[in-house]
Amino acid sequence: MDFLSGLFAFLYQTGDAFAFLVLSACGLAVIFGMMGVINLAHGEFILCGAYVSTTAAHLGLPLPFSILLGGLVAGLVGMLLERVVIRRLYARPLDTIVVTWGISMIATQGTLILLGPSMQSTGTPFGSFMVGGYGYSIYRLVLMAAAVATLALLWVIFTRTRFGVLARATIQVPHIAEALGVDTSLIYMLTFGLGAALAGLAGGLYAPTMTLVPTMGATFVIEAFVTVVVGGADIFLGTAPAAAILAVVKAGLTSWQGQLAGQIGLLVAVVLVIRVLPRGLTGFILRERA
Repeated sequence: MDFLSGLFAFLYQTGDAFAFLVLSACGLAVIFGMMGVINLAHGEFILCGAYVSTTAAHLGLPLPFSILLGGLVAGLVGMLLERVVIRRLYARPLDTIVVTWGISMIATQGTLILLGPSMQSTGTPFGSFMVGGYGYSIYRLVLMAAAVATLALLWVIFTRTRFGVLARATIQVPHIAEALGVDTSLIYMLTFGLGAALAGLAGGLYAPTMTLVPTMGATFVIEAFVTVVVGGADIFLGTAPAAAILAVVKAGLTSWQGQLAGQIGLLVAVVLVIRVLPRGLTGFILRERA
């Protein structure tokens, strides 16, 4: 492999890892990073999006609409769970661990019982292209573009819309927002639903590339939590830069020593960052600004 082919392979792997980390973590960054809810059912929202989008595609709906439908259904399920269960636990964040873990178990085992041990995937669309004698999936480039588009959409939502302003105000100072007439109950429900919808969107986007099994959410959860913990509470100051740094670490070690080394390097990087920056990249950036 010549230098240019090797460089392209590294950049492609880095972009692929960045897309996976961003799309996996965005929903968790909203629910865990912003709202403080330790959502161990994050993987099951991803599972929901993957199964719904795949089912819709099998029924004849075009793949882009199937993916959006998966995100929408996951968002509706998230709002229902917030209304019925989660809203009682905002003052008891540690209890959300037990509750969302229970929801995760129910969703996983329920999917296994109702839909069986696996579902047929739609297959990866768009084919591949060659660089330096090696084949690369075009759909992976679509996922990279989707990750950037998702970050841009979230920036617009939280900085340029009335809902974004109310959501940030409600989460940061709920008593003041409520005193000013904001329906904080509705804002919490919509924000949780947005996080669930982003998780479902990630599931729908990655469904064509994976074997669909009831436990597939676990593939996403560890790296999603890793990215959010390293990034801190802010999606743009924390999650996006954390995903970029971790993607470079993972891609570099994977290219050098294989997939296992990439995973180990990812976890080692997290330990080092948490040791040096307990509040993540967000805390460091905001401290430097101050």
